[in-house]
Amino acid sequence: MRIGVISDTHLSPRVQKLPDALITGLQGVDLIIHAGDWVSEHVVDLVERIAPCEAVAGNNDGPDIIERFGLRKILSVGNCQIGLIHGDGFRKTTEERAREAFQAERPDIVIFGHSHVPYKQMMNGILMFNPGSPTDKRRQPQYSYGIIELGDSIHAEHFFYDSKV
Repeated sequence: MRIGVISDTHLSPRVQKLPDALITGLQGVDLIIHAGDWVSEHVVDLVERIAPCEAVAGNNDGPDIIERFGLRKILSVGNCQIGLIHGDGFRKTTEERAREAFQAERPDIVIFGHSHVPYKQMMNGILMFNPGSPTDKRRQPQYSYGIIELGDSIHAEHFFYDSKV
């Protein structure tokens, strides 16, 4: 199974399409996972034009998105358990908050966002993965998203691009 991973799109209702590099890069995925901060609910439709979507809401999302997706969940995808959370909060780093949110369940992967910083690291047998942002790179040199492939093993990779057009 091939999963596209995005977060922190922060798109206004005026934006009518996702970046070309993101659309091209997500072609052929079986599922897209969004780790929150959609900002506008119409972005869900843009994402679902590519593939089915599982998601959570982030700290910049309104009540409609929170009600639709919730703030935290565990997904069963094939034989894999995926913890999904935005990662916002106080004290500690985003990575620490995301990891601690799933300490009891110990999923195979924890996907989170919030920092807009691409991150991939194995911690105590759990893959911690932040795709960065495909539309709001902040202090990062490029926009980014991720692809996770589930098979006999878990393979996760970041993809980067320069233009959000």
